[in-house]
Amino acid sequence: MKVFKEEQRFTQTWLIVLMGFSLIVPLVLITREFLKENSEFTVGGFLGVVGLLIASIVPIFFFKLITRIDEVGIHYRFFPFHFKTKRITWQEIEKAYVRIYDPIGDYGGWGLKGGFLWNKSKGIAINVSGDIGIQLELKTGKKILIGTQKKQEATSVIETYTKKL
Repeated sequence: MKVFKEEQRFTQTWLIVLMGFSLIVPLVLITREFLKENSEFTVGGFLGVVGLLIASIVPIFFFKLITRIDEVGIHYRFFPFHFKTKRITWQEIEKAYVRIYDPIGDYGGWGLKGGFLWNKSKGIAINVSGDIGIQLELKTGKKILIGTQKKQEATSVIETYTKKL
């Protein structure tokens, strides 16, 4: 029995740098206002605003995409959007394969994307980084793409189980 497991988080260097720079401008403006001689900012107010700014970017680092492929099917969970693991059994799947895709052009970026806000014909994408995904085409006509950083491993396990369909 082959099993594929993968856990991904938003830990890309470019994302961390972008988040850091997006904090600099508001922090500089707020600090300048606080340090003015006749500022209406109290120490508590200043610390509260700084805390809110920092708290607004921290949650993205708790996001986690967990994928598992086994003899039952394909299981995925994208915390905090999914508190329970979603399972798609092999009997529900028409086609499953690993492919390269355009995250921005096809789905509007990374995260939980697609559906009614984007190109419905492509279905939904659940991804954290990169441009490689496990494409699922269900018998209901629904399409789901789950991002992966382990192309070879995913391909091997999917081929093992799709041959049995």
